[in-house]
Amino acid sequence: MKTFAIHTLGCKVNSYESEAYIEKCLQLGYKQVDFKDKSDIYLINTCAVTNTAASKSRQKIHQAITQNPHAFIAVIGCYSQAEAANIEKMEGVNAVVGSDQKQTFLDSLDTLVEKHQKINYVHELNTIPQFEDLHIERFVRHTRAYLKIQDGCNQFCSYCIIPYTRGRERSLEEDKAIEIAKKLVSNGHHEIVLSGIHTGRYGRGIHSDLPSLLNKLLEIQGLDRIRISSIEMNEVSDALLDLMEKHPQIARHLHIPVQACSDSVLKRMNRPYDMRQFMKRIEEIRQKLPLISISTDIIAGFADESEEEFEETLKNAKMCRFSFMHVFPYSKRDQTVASKMKQIHGTIRKQRAHELCELSDVMKREYSNSWISKSCEVLVETCKGENCMGHSSEYLPVMFKGDASLVGHIVRVVIHEVNDSGCLGSLEG
Repeated sequence: MKTFAIHTLGCKVNSYESEAYIEKCLQLGYKQVDFKDKSDIYLINTCAVTNTAASKSRQKIHQAITQNPHAFIAVIGCYSQAEAANIEKMEGVNAVVGSDQKQTFLDSLDTLVEKHQKINYVHELNTIPQFEDLHIERFVRHTRAYLKIQDGCNQFCSYCIIPYTRGRERSLEEDKAIEIAKKLVSNGHHEIVLSGIHTGRYGRGIHSDLPSLLNKLLEIQGLDRIRISSIEMNEVSDALLDLMEKHPQIARHLHIPVQACSDSVLKRMNRPYDMRQFMKRIEEIRQKLPLISISTDIIAGFADESEEEFEETLKNAKMCRFSFMHVFPYSKRDQTVASKMKQIHGTIRKQRAHELCELSDVMKREYSNSWISKSCEVLVETCKGENCMGHSSEYLPVMFKGDASLVGHIVRVVIHEVNDSGCLGSLEG
């Protein structure tokens, strides 16, 4: 029996696609082993969004080659798209797969492995005509399932390489999305996370939109919760908020990347809003959904960021009252507009990231404390003995006493206290 190992870097879209690779390998009768073990096949699902991600992608390629020089090694994803020619030259790499032809690669995998064939599936991004459907039926190791409904980006933020590695926006047809969702639910997944590079721009080019898809997903029997992985502020439509207000099955959590909280930095980033617009929309969301969790992504030490601009970001981030922030020190990427701007010293970037992380910790604790004495709906993910853990609709990590029969189900939990690990509570009633 052939063995395979997979390593995934980057975003939830990559995680979704990796599940398709795992599912295919298991269908072919391959046995999965840990990536650090010697294997017959290595699949490296790469990322290129930062220099660090690109470096880690290279490290994992070299690790696979070192562990078994005779293995079949496939390098897949954004780093492959960006550096196809260099990867193809690497001794030991067999397949290079970029931002399309992933299903073609999977369909040919057994033959490629048997013949130990060397092949390059990377094409120019402007030749990618439509959304590529990687059909997944089950997430073996997870209670929630991901459903990739969108790919690509037309926004061209000045710091971001994604439009150059993922291509232009494209969406999964509604009927295909419903078909996949029904299969996931039939295989025991009560929560589905809608993911994409620009999830909120779903449907452009196929005469649909996110609220339309949500309305149809809500009709699926047994689908208890639908979560939106990430959405841009200018994509949070009134129609979406009305739907969320009406249907509690849509998770009360929106992850809305702000990237900076200074107007001048946002302008250099080529972001499509200013802070007045951003904060006004946040207040409108909270008027509709008072207990909603709003989290964000923020970049520390962006190109030419002054001390005054950083202080403005700190002040405005506090005013936004996020439930938590994912903080990233700015990383210069070749091919982007920001790479030609004046760069901030790495030590300053790290210090600013540290300050934002400390602020995020305070915000997280404040939001969690607001739930004490309230009850929330929790998808139970694990139970070890009597200790169960899951996430609420608001994406609060919640621990409580229960048993293994609850895993995979949604239960109501009353929050009693908060610690560094999350919220502690007990089953309601």
